[in-house]
Amino acid sequence: MEDIKLFNRWSFEGIVVNDPGLKLYINLKPVIIPKSGGKYTQKQFHKSKMNIVERFANKMMVDGHRGRKHLLTSGRNTGKTQTIFNIIKDVFEEIEKKTKENPLKIFVGAVENASLREEITSYQMGGTMIRKAVITSPQRRVDKALTIITQSSYRRSFGKKISMADALVDEIINAYKNDATKSEAIKEKERIEREAGGAR
Repeated sequence: MEDIKLFNRWSFEGIVVNDPGLKLYINLKPVIIPKSGGKYTQKQFHKSKMNIVERFANKMMVDGHRGRKHLLTSGRNTGKTQTIFNIIKDVFEEIEKKTKENPLKIFVGAVENASLREEITSYQMGGTMIRKAVITSPQRRVDKALTIITQSSYRRSFGKKISMADALVDEIINAYKNDATKSEAIKEKERIEREAGGAR
């Protein structure tokens, strides 16, 4: 399995998930091409059986949401698997140049840092809406982290001179450094957790 590398370039060997709550939900099983073709869709918690890079690619194909409205677009990337893989390759190459480390390690660290631990839910009691802090499930933590990283990068590059790959490189590196001043994912995570703390 040590010979299997992502896109025949980056090894999965030695990459570990440090957050004990996410160990079962960030899949680092070695693959060359992160595409399972819906192999796990009929199984419970199927997303957690997919490689984390495949989940990232899937998030990049469903973009532009803010709430329930499609306010932004990816430039018609939806369903364009090869286009998405080319962007991911460019992102990982640039991360490797900038950090001199395995980009998979940087990416996994960024997802861990951007995974929020609690959030707010609302429910109605009588005629009043009550907001209450709840613990976020591990699978949702990973989903939300990938969503925020992807969509904040689309927002940053949409209609601008910066490319999607460059926006993702900056976002992933800053999330890995846990820098809330430069990373939208870390900033959003801290905002939600702060609101949840006030609703306890």
